[in-house]
Amino acid sequence: MASRYPALPPGYAAVPANPPQPFVEFSDARECTGYNKWPYGLDERVGYAAKLSDDELRHQYASRPVTYLLGELDILPLYGFDISCPAMAQGPTRLARGVAFAKYATEALGARHQTVLVPACGHNARCMFGSDVSLPLLFPKD
Repeated sequence: MASRYPALPPGYAAVPANPPQPFVEFSDARECTGYNKWPYGLDERVGYAAKLSDDELRHQYASRPVTYLLGELDILPLYGFDISCPAMAQGPTRLARGVAFAKYATEALGARHQTVLVPACGHNARCMFGSDVSLPLLFPKD
């Protein structure tokens, strides 16, 4: 029997494995002029990333093996949560931002990256890296 009073944080909503909406460009780009500036986007990059063309950078990133570990409960604006316009353009929570970025890499860049939702973890390194889901990914037994 389902509990009448679920023990979940305010605003929590389970993230579907494959969100139904396709990836779309940020709708308020005119009002949020920094939404595509480094480190949120590819404009005005610095360091190593500045030495590559946009296409080279996208290709290298998409071709590499990447696993996104996302905390299922990383939905609260804690611990230096970035609320700038460019950050909020990526999503209202860290979990939403991670899901959106993985979706972008897969759909727009053709990446074959792995996304792993870590159950019952918020923005907490001990929980994320010590979870039964994460440990085999971090320390594979080959």
